[in-house]
Amino acid sequence: MQARMKHPVFVLPAAMQALAALDKSTHTNEVPNVTHKLVHLRASQINGCSVCVDMHSHELKQAGESDKRIFAVAAWRESPYFTDAERAALALAESITRIADREDAVPDHVWNEAARHYDETGLAALVISIAQINVWNRLNAAVRQVAGAKWN
Repeated sequence: MQARMKHPVFVLPAAMQALAALDKSTHTNEVPNVTHKLVHLRASQINGCSVCVDMHSHELKQAGESDKRIFAVAAWRESPYFTDAERAALALAESITRIADREDAVPDHVWNEAARHYDETGLAALVISIAQINVWNRLNAAVRQVAGAKWN
């Protein structure tokens, strides 16, 4: 496999800086880093982004997460390994990632469950974090970025 082109964020370095700043803005005390990585992994699984599935699985492992939790992200609803707050974040990630799959892109029950676990700052951080991973997934899919390959 070979990427179609040099990654767009290296062609336009200001884009990389903007995405890095956007990512940094989501790191608040209200949302644990592991939760961000779980939602990044789930959105990337849905979008079929091998680069991000690979990267976020490794990041979760480096953060001390067990293989059973990492492997179970794709089936989080049927798995006992996630907290209620993580489940709410994963459901929100799925809804935001699959906005075209239903008439009400983010149903009230999904939003309200997330709001039970995260305050306004936490919800804002999650929504931006989920939107951002979807940007990365789309960039990687467009250029057919190869997992494990050097990007630039």
